Amino acid sequence: GARLHREVPAERWCVTRQDLVQLRRLVRRYVAEQRVTPTELDAFDRSDARIGPCICTVTNQLIMPITSRAGKPSWALMLR
Repeated sequence: GARLHREVPAERWCVTRQDLVQLRRLVRRYVAEQRVTPTELDAFDRSDARIGPCICTVTNQLIMPITSRAGKPSWALMLR
């Protein structure tokens, strides 16, 4: 993570529309696989494909575990 932050220019630390489309697909897959699940603070309906988990739930249950395994870069930086 720290190495990427030093080596990748700051103007590349962003997400694109396509990145968001891919993230949505990943969230749907993780919900279907019960790897992202409702919590007391976010009791989303797993069958609702239009309104899914809140970004806090996605961050805690999907983004943070993935970026931790990748050395803790930001999500956007990890994609680059």
